[in-house]
Amino acid sequence: MFGKIAAASLLALVATTATIATASAGTVYDGRWSLTINTQRGTCDTYNFPVEIVNGHVSFPGLVRASGRVVKGGAVRVSVAVPGKWAAGSGRLTVMNGHGRWTGKSGEDRCSGTWTAQKS
Repeated sequence: MFGKIAAASLLALVATTATIATASAGTVYDGRWSLTINTQRGTCDTYNFPVEIVNGHVSFPGLVRASGRVVKGGAVRVSVAVPGKWAAGSGRLTVMNGHGRWTGKSGEDRCSGTWTAQKS
């Protein structure tokens, strides 16, 4: 489950790569993204997720608490939480791909790693 949270947070990270300018205007980051989350520390696995960015906001079907934002230049931060689990990530997106790092906790277990994203 933690891996899903971590993946979702990275997904949010990648998907929220909108410029701060206008939230209602489309951004170069809008569209479908393919997110891969790799664990380098802890017991979480590798995960692949589809992500949708619309007007710079990420959508996470089935997640209750997820937030993220991309600032001018593609820098992105995101967080995701479900009861007993959380994950946060940051990184950078370009028009077609992105990368960054994430960290999280599931119960007493801590995990961290990297994420990559490709625009579909």
